[in-house]
Amino acid sequence: MNKLSVIISSMAICLATGVSARQLQLDDVISGEFTPSGIEPIAPMADGEHYLQINGRQILKYSFKTGQVVETVLDLNTAKGADIETLSGFILAPNEETILLETGKNRIFRNSFTSEYYIFTIRNNKLEPLSPNGPQQSPFYSPDGHNIAFVREGNLFLVKMLFGNAEVQVTKDGQAGKVRNGIPDWAYEEEFSFTRAYEFSADSRMLAWIRFNESGVDSYNLPFFSTSPDAGEYSQTLVSYRPQQYPTAGAALSKVSVHSFDIKSSVIRDIEVPVDSNTYIPRIQFAGNEDNSLLVFTLNRQQNKLEIYSANPRSTLCTLILRQEDPKYIDCPSYMDTYVFNDGFIMQSEKDGYNHLYRYNLNGKFIKQLTSGNWEVTKFLGFDAKTGTAFYESNEDGIYDNAVWKVDSKGRRTRLTDQSGTSHATFSNGLKYFQNVWSDMDTPTRITLCDNSGKILATVSDGSKIEQKAGEFGLVKKEHFSFKLDNGTELYGWLIRPETASQSNPAPLIMFQYSGPGFNKVLNDWSAGFYPGASFENLLAQKGYVVAVVDGRGTGRRGADFKKQTYMQLGVLEADDQVAAAQYLGSLPYIDKDRIAIWGWSFGGYTTLMSMSQGTPVFKCGVAVAPVTDWRYYDAPYTERYMQEPKQNAGGYDKSSAINRIDKLNGRLLLIHGIDDDNVFMSNSTAYIDALVQKGIDFDLMVYPGKNHSIEGDSYRRHLLQKMIRFFDENLK
Repeated sequence: MNKLSVIISSMAICLATGVSARQLQLDDVISGEFTPSGIEPIAPMADGEHYLQINGRQILKYSFKTGQVVETVLDLNTAKGADIETLSGFILAPNEETILLETGKNRIFRNSFTSEYYIFTIRNNKLEPLSPNGPQQSPFYSPDGHNIAFVREGNLFLVKMLFGNAEVQVTKDGQAGKVRNGIPDWAYEEEFSFTRAYEFSADSRMLAWIRFNESGVDSYNLPFFSTSPDAGEYSQTLVSYRPQQYPTAGAALSKVSVHSFDIKSSVIRDIEVPVDSNTYIPRIQFAGNEDNSLLVFTLNRQQNKLEIYSANPRSTLCTLILRQEDPKYIDCPSYMDTYVFNDGFIMQSEKDGYNHLYRYNLNGKFIKQLTSGNWEVTKFLGFDAKTGTAFYESNEDGIYDNAVWKVDSKGRRTRLTDQSGTSHATFSNGLKYFQNVWSDMDTPTRITLCDNSGKILATVSDGSKIEQKAGEFGLVKKEHFSFKLDNGTELYGWLIRPETASQSNPAPLIMFQYSGPGFNKVLNDWSAGFYPGASFENLLAQKGYVVAVVDGRGTGRRGADFKKQTYMQLGVLEADDQVAAAQYLGSLPYIDKDRIAIWGWSFGGYTTLMSMSQGTPVFKCGVAVAPVTDWRYYDAPYTERYMQEPKQNAGGYDKSSAINRIDKLNGRLLLIHGIDDDNVFMSNSTAYIDALVQKGIDFDLMVYPGKNHSIEGDSYRRHLLQKMIRFFDENLK
C-alpha cells in the first residue's frame, strides 16, 4: 500500500470511529495549515538549465535537471551596501548581471503596489537603491539589462545603469486623479488584468507606453474610519476619505493614448492610433523585428470587436493588421495575452466556439490554427519557432482537469503530465524543462521538474506534510455528482458530508458558489473550496453540515456557447441553476430539504441574493458578502462586456437587478460588506438595505471598517467566518 493510500485509509478509520481525528478549529483554517508552501515564483535563467527562487533572505540558483541548489546568488546577511530586512520579490536582469529586489509592498489596488527597490550587482555582491527619490511602481528591465523603467506618481522614469544609474524623468504630466503614464487606472487593472502599461523595444532603444487621462472619470471618496485604539491612544480623526476614479456602467471612461520615447535622443512621439473616448487599449507589445514594430491592441466599448495595429514608434504611423469580432463579447484578458516573436505572433481566440491557439505573421496574415476540439486551452506556455512546437495547458481530458500539453508543427498533440487533476507549468528558457505544480481535489500540491517529453527528473516537494495534517484532521474526500436541468443541460458539482448524515438523520445543507462568467469553483484542484483543501467546508461538515458546490450556466471551461448564454441578463440563469441544484440536493436521502442555505462572495454574493429571490422558496437562509446588487453600480469594463450599456439594455439591467426582485426574497439574510471596498462599492449594499427597509424586511448586517473587497487580516476573517457559522447554526439547526 502506498503512502497516500495509508493516509486515506487512516482518514476513513478516523471518520468511522469518530475518536481519532483532531477537531478542526477556525484558526486551523485561516492560519494556512493546509496552504502549500514552496511554490514561490521561479525565474528561469538564460542558459535554460537553471532557475532562481527566493528562500527567506536568500536567492538560490537551482538545477532544472536535479532540483538541487547549485549556488547562493544573494544572501542579505552578507551583501554589501544597503541594509534590507525582508525580500518580497525580485526581477532578474536579462543579461543576468543584476537583480532588482523588491523589499515590501504598499498596496494601491488589488494587484498594484509601490515598493523601495534595490539593484543587486551579482559580480560585486553590492546593493544600491534603484532611486533615492521615493518609492517606485511596476519596474522593468530593458532587454539588454542596461536600463530600468519605473513609475512614480503617475510619471514614467528611466534609470540608465551604464551612466551611473542616472535617473531620467520621461513624462512630467502625471497627476493623481488626472493622468497616469505607464500604469493602468483602477478599471483597467481590475478588468484587463495588468499592472504595467509600458514596454521596451527588442533592441532596448525605444520605450512605449499607454497614457490614461482619467480626469473625466467620476471620482468617489471612499471612507476610511480610523477610530480604533492603538496602544491606548485614540485618533481624533474620525474618518478620512480616499478619492478613486471609478467608471460605472454607461459613464465616461479614461481617455487613452500611446506614446514612444527614443532613449538616445530623448524624443517623445504620439502614436497615431485611431481611437476615441469609448475605445480601450488593454495591451501594447513590441515585436522582435528590425523595425521595432509595436503591436497596439484596441477594443471597442461594447467589447465585441478587437483590432490589432502595427505601429512604427518613430514615424508614429499605424496599420490595422487584424480584426476579430464576436456576436456577443470577446473574453478578456485571454485574447490579450499574446506571444510575439520575430516574424509573427500566437494569440488565443474563441472563434470556433472554444478557446484555442492561432498563429499569424506580423502583417496579421493567418497561418494556421494550432489547437482545436471541444475543449479549452487554459493557458499558453511557450512556442519553439524553430520546430513549430507550442506548449500549453488545457482541459481536453476532463472539464475540470488541467494538464500540460504540446502540439508540433504537424498538429500532433502530446500530453506531458499524466495525472488527472490540475497541473501548472513554468518552462525553462529554450523550453527544454518545466516545473510542474500539480494537485487534485483530495491531494495537496506536489512540485516536480520534468523534461519537455514529460519525464519526471526530480521531486521538489511531495506535499507529505500537508497530507499528514489532512489525515490528522480527518479531511474527507469530496464526492462528485451531476444532475440535469429541465432543458437537458448537465451541471456538475462536488460535496462533503458528515458521517452523521443519513436517511434517518438528514443533515442541513450549505451551498457555496461564485457563478460569475467564465469562472469555476468545481475544479479538480487542492484549491477547490473557500480555503485550500476545502478546509472551511470540512469545518462545517464536522459541525454536521453537508456542503456542496455547483457550477451553473455561464461558468467556464465548457466552450463559448455555455459561458455566453448569460449575456445581457447576468444573474438570471445563474440563480435558476442554484435553485435547481438545491432542489436536486434536497431530494437526496441524507439532506434535509427544509434546511438549505446558500452563500457567496462578490459575484457569489450577488448570486446569493438573486437565488434567494428567484421565486422558489428553497433557501432557509443565505449570506451575501460584498455583493453587487444592481449592475448600474458596477464598473463599466466588466459590466458592459456582459450587459452592454444601460441605455442599450435597460430591460436586461432591470431583470438582473437583485433590488428589483426583493419582493420575492425568501429566507433569512446576512449581508456583509467592507466599508472601504474599492471594487464593489458599499453603495451596492446600502441601496439594497434601503430597499429592504422600505419593504419592511428584517435582515442581519455586518460591516467592516477600513476593509476592502477581500476583508483581509486574520482577526477580521476569523470574525467574519464566526459570524457566518453562528448565523447558519441559528437558522439551520
